[in-house]
Amino acid sequence: MLRPTQSGLRLRFENGLPIQPPILLERRVGLAIKRFMDVVLSLGALLFLGPMLILVAIAIKATSPGPVLFRQIRTGVDGEPFLIFKFRTMRTELGDLSGTSQTRADDERLTAIGGLLRKKSIDELPQLLNVLIGNMSLVGPRPHVPGMLAAGVLYEELVPYYGFRHCMKPGITGWAQANGYRGPTDDPALSRARVDHDIAYIQNFSVRLDILTLSRTVWRELAKGTGI
Repeated sequence: MLRPTQSGLRLRFENGLPIQPPILLERRVGLAIKRFMDVVLSLGALLFLGPMLILVAIAIKATSPGPVLFRQIRTGVDGEPFLIFKFRTMRTELGDLSGTSQTRADDERLTAIGGLLRKKSIDELPQLLNVLIGNMSLVGPRPHVPGMLAAGVLYEELVPYYGFRHCMKPGITGWAQANGYRGPTDDPALSRARVDHDIAYIQNFSVRLDILTLSRTVWRELAKGTGI
């Protein structure tokens, strides 16, 4: 059964559940190329952005006490937990390690430069280290904290097939974010749409789709800068 397209990608269901894409040779080759791109592009980005990352680290230390990097457990491929890296944008004494309390634009927990780092998605750049390590990809479903809430309930209660999005490595950006589905998850319709976009990406994965997702993300950040 086909559902309405997710920003142009078909979403396939059978008996109420998403269809697992077959692991054919073409998909295996695509995943190998994807990993090669991840390593080359993330390493190149870290080298190119190195001076800026150092300046951001200095600014974080100068404007608030605490570590430069924020570390948090997220759910990865096959549901395995991993440690994600981000620039710290919240005051240490007010931070939420669980991640279930989502950040708002006027959040009093933000540091002096935290809002700017989030608005421009600069706080996400340390995740390039996660990509190099191999527990993330440049493109994939955004990694959530265990016990992620949506519309006030557990995500898997709102969307019964939520776990299907863990069939691929999580990404710094994804098809949902590239098409404007990001921010707070308090709206049930938008929360379902995010998951459906993630699953449509998994079912329709290709290197070309990854390139399209990256280009859309870059364009959105340059044009709007509303954060990944």
